[in-house]
Amino acid sequence: MKRLDYLTAGESHGPQLTAIIRGVPAGLYLSADYINRDLARRQQGYGRGARMKIEKDTVQIVGGVRKGYTLGSPIALVITNQDYQVWREQMDPEPGQLDDQRVVTRPRPGHADLPGVLKFGQRDARNILERASARETAARVAVGSICRRLLEEFGISIFSHVVNIGGIRVNTKGLDFETIRTCAENSDLRVARPEVESQMKELIRKAKENGDTVGGVYEVIATGVPVGLGNTMNWDEKLDARLAYGLMSCQAIKGVSVGMGFDVADNLGSSVHDPIAFTDDPAERERLVRERGRGPSGGFFHLSNNAGGIEGGMSNGEPIIVRAVMKPIATLMRPLQSVDLKTKDSFEAVRERSDVCAVPAAAVVGEAIVAFVLAQAFLEKFGGDSVAEIKANYCNYIEYLDAY
Repeated sequence: MKRLDYLTAGESHGPQLTAIIRGVPAGLYLSADYINRDLARRQQGYGRGARMKIEKDTVQIVGGVRKGYTLGSPIALVITNQDYQVWREQMDPEPGQLDDQRVVTRPRPGHADLPGVLKFGQRDARNILERASARETAARVAVGSICRRLLEEFGISIFSHVVNIGGIRVNTKGLDFETIRTCAENSDLRVARPEVESQMKELIRKAKENGDTVGGVYEVIATGVPVGLGNTMNWDEKLDARLAYGLMSCQAIKGVSVGMGFDVADNLGSSVHDPIAFTDDPAERERLVRERGRGPSGGFFHLSNNAGGIEGGMSNGEPIIVRAVMKPIATLMRPLQSVDLKTKDSFEAVRERSDVCAVPAAAVVGEAIVAFVLAQAFLEKFGGDSVAEIKANYCNYIEYLDAY
């Protein structure tokens, strides 16, 4: 079986976004409605801009699926950009003249504009910003949704919540995973403590009034992950490294941590590392799965999860917990100084329609990225050409763990 991978194409204001994912096994039940639920979640959140009122993202599955089941061939996805109708004259792929009045020569600080035009030899920054835009993440959410659907077949669940916006932190100590998930899904900012949400909204509102933006931190949690995904033998196969790579590839993400993350620097080893225990009681094993979100590990478990479910680059059976830091969006309504590419004179950077805070949306994108990385590692461990074959391989592994 070929390695699970994908490719996205399309510009922010072009005709459409396109994604092709290959390596998905045959026989997986999949519908456009399932993917559309995640696309809708990506568009929600307090502090989003006008673009979310224009686009109502829905996916067309145009290859790789028949009558609701994957064929084992590459899956092709299309998401139409409604805003293209406004931008058709400027973004038409066919040959033609550009409107000189709409050429972008004032790069925005914090964006890909300046390094992009210099790297690719462009005079119009739109040729860079269109692809660098976070609009591309809609295609990635669609891909991640397919991966989520695959992982569900094996009891793996992924969700996210926001833990910090603009320095206002959410303390989830004492809350179980289901409570965190439910509260986050019912929150405009994906936070698990409703009493904190109003403070965050006020911060975002004030930032908007001042022409500014707000960043934050989100957390993604994956439960039911079996021990042994990833590889300690080769640097590029370590699961935590791959998760960090994937999350850092998302627009505006500036940092990633696993488990305790940077907090390990403030603690001694005795309070960082997770003690190991064992039980051969089936009822106790079931309780650990039900209450702590553990995956199969043959009765071995940890008394804490400071490692965030990954040791030595491999999943250890505990829930995988990763965090990503999102910078404040670089497009400001009160723009910073820039330099005109053509005249070299100083100007205020060009304004583009933008969000004030997109941390909740980034959390949904983070789910998709984590789903892809875990699905990729899962298929490397248990891969086959069909879901039935993979399930047989997986069941054999569970039996091996139980007999260890």
